[in-house]
Order: sequence, then structure tokens, then C-alpha cells
Amino acid sequence: MRAIQITEFGGPELLTVSEVPDPVPGDGEVVLDVLAAGVNYADTHQTDDSYLARQELPLIPGGEAIVRGPDGRRYATMVGSGAYAEKVAARPDRLIPVPDAVDDAAALGTLVQGSTAYLLLHQAARLEPGESVVVHAGAGGTGSQAIQLARRAGAGRIIATASTAEKRAIARELGADVAVDPAPDALRDALIEANGGRKVDVVLEMTGGAVFGESLRALAPLGRLVHFGMAGRTPPAPVVPAALMRAGRSVIGFWLIHVIRRRPDLYTKAIGELLGAIADGSLRALNGGEYPLDRAADAHRALLARTTAGKLILRP
Repeated sequence: MRAIQITEFGGPELLTVSEVPDPVPGDGEVVLDVLAAGVNYADTHQTDDSYLARQELPLIPGGEAIVRGPDGRRYATMVGSGAYAEKVAARPDRLIPVPDAVDDAAALGTLVQGSTAYLLLHQAARLEPGESVVVHAGAGGTGSQAIQLARRAGAGRIIATASTAEKRAIARELGADVAVDPAPDALRDALIEANGGRKVDVVLEMTGGAVFGESLRALAPLGRLVHFGMAGRTPPAPVVPAALMRAGRSVIGFWLIHVIRRRPDLYTKAIGELLGAIADGSLRALNGGEYPLDRAADAHRALLARTTAGKLILRP
């Protein structure tokens, strides 16, 4: 089969197509044809081995796939790796039926980014009606859904950040009350000003570095900052517990894998609600672009350059 297989860790230039043997199914798995593979920012960490989970070589990247099931229907599924290929080994009990009204990109967008947005708001931050929410990277795969889900949950003021005027316009179109530049040198003041001069209640933060620090400084007493990514590849300054107590703030870490492993019921509920909302038109899924398998490197370059909006997919 054709696949993207890397034999050393590094950047997008390593993502080239080669002929490799078909996957060997593990216990309880079946080999299925891949119709589309999702591209996540986490995949760029996977290929340079900079994420929380250590990777082993040789590696076929990708954890999300739309597959053709044994019954001929489309299913969405999560795999540890191997989705950037024509075939993938998957467990039948982890195949999620895709409604006819939901296209491949939208379905793939629910598996990590949509479910993350849903669980950030409802499980980690425990958003309450009327609270203000900051959504960093508001035009991205996770941010674009978080804005809409926050609105559905009754959030008060929704503040998005995005790096370009075009992306800020997308965030406002999706339901953000205001969208600001995430430049960290004045981010704290920009967030407070965007919230009418008041500090904010909830921040969904996935950059790290100075953005984390400025976001924490903008947080109101009893506010919650949920840290769920390292897009900036720069760790934030250490958090001092006494300072959190003094200011009445909370910092919460979130990694979707723990929900999938320990509370699969929460994950399944999130996916079901998201697919239903997309199918009935009440939730908009942004398609960020489709790439053939041999242009996987271009998809990663686009993600790293922050030029994308919505979900990117590969067509093997």
C-alpha cells in the first residue's frame, strides 16, 4: 500500500510517500480502506517526537481516519498511528457511524478537535451560563467549534484570538463577540479590554510560553484556565500554587487521551452530540482544505505557518 512512513524524526520535508506492507492487524483488529485521514497540529509533534507520548520508528503518522467498514458504510475511528495510508488496522468496536449528512472533513473534525472543544468547556472548565470565555486560535479546528459550543452553552462574552484579520473575521462570523490579535506583549490588556474592562472567567489555552502567562494574568478570581496544547513549542513559566490561591484562580491540564481511556462514555457522548449538531445544521464545521497523500508535507507546513482555518484532511 501507499503510505507516509518516516524513519527519522524531523519536519514536514520527511513526509514522502512510499510503498510499505499492508498493516498487520493486532488482536481484535481488522484492516480497512482509508477514505480520508485527519491532520492535526498534534501530528506535527508526532513526526518530530516533541509531544507528550513518545513515538517509535518507523512511523506512519496520523490518528484519525474515515474508513470503509465491512458493511460498506463510512465510519470514523481513532487509531494510535497509521492513518496517513491507504489502509489502517482498527478495532470494530471503535468504529463510529458517520451520518450521510456529514461529510468526511466534518466527521474527522469531531474526533479530536470537536470532542476536545466540547470537553474543554463542559468537563474541564465547567462553563456556567453568562461566563466570559477566551478561545485562543478561534479560527482553528478546535477553536472554531469551541466558539459555537460556548454560544450554545449560554456563555456571556466570547473573546477569540486569531493571528490575521481574515481569521478574526471568521471567528466573529462563528459567534465570537470580539476577536483580538494574540500578540503576547499586550495580550493581558487586550483580553480585559475586550471583556469590557473586566477580567475573564474561562480561558482555553493551547500555545504555552508568554501567551499562557498573559492569559493567566487576565483571569478573574474563580476563573479557570485550561491548558491543552503546546503549539508555540515554548513551555510556560512555572505556576506558583500560592499565587493561584491568592488570586483565586485555577489552572487545569487537559489531554484527550485520558478521557478516551478512562471515561470513554464522555467521549462517545461528545462525538454523538457533535455529529448530530452538524447533521442538523446547528453546528458549522470548517473545511480547511483537502490534500492528496503525496502533499502531506504541504498540509503540515500550512499548520505550522498558522495559515489554515478549520479541518485539514488527506485523501490517500
